[in-house]
This record gives sequence, structure tokens and C-alpha cells, in this order.
Amino acid sequence: MENFDEYLRQGEPNKAEKAKVWKTAIGLQQVDGLQPSVYLIETAKQNIEGDITIDEVKKRIEGYYQQHPTKSTEDRTEEADKVSARIAELLGEQTFTFSPTEYLAIHRRLFTGIYQFAGKIRDYNITKKEWVLDGETVLYASADNLMATLEYDFDQERRFTYKGLGQQEIVEHIAQFVAKLWQIHVFGEGNTRTTAVFLIKYLQKLGFKAVNNDLFANHSWYFRNALVRANYENLSRNIYRTDKYLIRFLLNLLLNENYSLKNRDMHIMVDTVNLPLGTVNDTVNGTVNDTIFLLVTEQNTITATQISEHLKLSVRTVRRRINELKKSGKIERIGSDKKGHWRVTE
Repeated sequence: MENFDEYLRQGEPNKAEKAKVWKTAIGLQQVDGLQPSVYLIETAKQNIEGDITIDEVKKRIEGYYQQHPTKSTEDRTEEADKVSARIAELLGEQTFTFSPTEYLAIHRRLFTGIYQFAGKIRDYNITKKEWVLDGETVLYASADNLMATLEYDFDQERRFTYKGLGQQEIVEHIAQFVAKLWQIHVFGEGNTRTTAVFLIKYLQKLGFKAVNNDLFANHSWYFRNALVRANYENLSRNIYRTDKYLIRFLLNLLLNENYSLKNRDMHIMVDTVNLPLGTVNDTVNGTVNDTIFLLVTEQNTITATQISEHLKLSVRTVRRRINELKKSGKIERIGSDKKGHWRVTE
């Protein structure tokens, strides 16, 4: 993403605005673990400079992959490049209609030629294993009544009035709306990217002109995990739906608040033991090992001493737990204890 920071520092309004759009478009690919190519980055820079239009960007990307077809179905770089360009195009347009038709149209424009079902409502039920839920899934809407559910949610939002609400209340309501919209999961794939683009356009319609889209550029995975947590509960494990993480994201996005946005804080293992607030009990369902694994995943240079300070455990206990994780094949240390880093192998 630093490829575009030079344009933001230069301060030229037109270039800076295009750079923000491109950062958002590329950052949103991270929700599906996708990384655009160097070719896309260089082509985007030409668009920011004003040398080529967004239409020319799209044509060049199409031509590039006609000459350099992907060799495997696992390589999704082409998808990342094409969808990034299409998101940049959509976010650059000053048009929007709040309707299910618009929502479906965004998906069609993003994924035509990539998914056969672009712009179409799924006709099958789905589950998705989520890291933040320790492998569990959110319960999504049934395929039998997706359009009716979608139209109902849009109708409810259309009837809602924001008049008299404070900024915090407005953000909380928007969080509820987007969480419900995402949970319907109208599309088989590309649901989060479509919802994010629709939300950005809707926020602009509501008058939030200075939306801090860097949040989508740098924290798109957090955005998705926050949507997951807003739609999952397991009462047998004392886990409840919570939109607090989504609200924090939106407060940073719309009101320039400065809440810490760390994925590990949303993991159900961490959330249920209130890790950020107190000491983790060494005997609670193996939580310490899970938490150490999360810390290592989030910050691969973290040391045993830093982990012990964070968890308020002795260094000896932490090292013993780390050895258990190593023996189980989940992590390995590359380099020295002080200057090396962790590699997550699971």
C-alpha cells in the first residue's frame, strides 16, 4: 500500500483522491487473502498520474491476462487485479441508488467474467469456517428466501429516520444495518467486497463525504471479522453476538476516532476470557496456548518476554507453552530469540 503514499504526501487533490480509491480497492482484496500483481500497481499509478483513464486500466488488465493466462485455479491474482480496477471505477463514480438492485449490480460489475453467478442470488445454502470463531461458522440466511429477506432489510432501513440521533447512535444503527445485510450473504462468493463497496457508497449518500477509506485499505480483514462477530453466538459457551468491534471500525472510519483494531482481540478464545483486561488463567480450556498462537500470528517478531508481560505469566510458563506449540507443529522460530521471527506452520 505504500506504493500510493507518495501521492497522498504530495497533496495534489486529484491525485490524492485517486490514490485513496486505489488503496481501498486493493486493500479490500485482503478479505479473501488475495494480492494484486506488480503490473496492476504500476498501471494504477499511471491512472493516478492522469496518463490513462480507468477504462484504459481495465483494457490493459484484460489484455495482460490474455497474453499471460494464469496457470492454476489456485492462482487468483487475475481476480485480484480485475476486481481492484472495477472497485476503483465504482468508487470514482458519483452515482448511487439505495436498493437491492444496486447491491446486485455492484456484485455483477465486480465479478463478471470471474464468477459464473456474478450479480445472481445464490440458490444453495452455505457455511464458512472462520478463524475468528475457532473454525465455527455464522448461520447465514436460507437460500429459499434470500430476495425477500434482502428486500425486507432494505425497506426497514429506508423507513428508518436518523433525525434527532447523535453521532454515536447513527454509527451504531449503521453497524446494525450493514451486519444484517452481510449476514444474509446473498452471494456465493465476493459477499464482503460487495458489501464494503455498497457501504462506502451509502455512507457518501448519507453525507459522510470525508470517509476515511484508509480503514478499508489497511483493516479489511478486521472489517470482515467484525461482521462475523456481530452475527455469531454460542450460548452454551457464553459467547454472544456483539457489534462493538464493527462500531469501533465505523467510529474510526466516520468520526476519526482512534480505537485499536486488532484481529486477535475478536477471536472468541480471547474475547471470552477478556484478555486485554486481566490475567489469563493457566487452566482455562487450553486458552493460554491458543492466545499465544494468536499473538504470534498477529505479530511474528514478538518475544517470549513480551508475551509474558502481555499475559501476566512467568517467562518460564510462556516458554513451556511455546515449546508445546512447536512440538505440535503449529509454529517454529526462525533465527535467534531476540532478532528472529515466528513462522506459523498451521
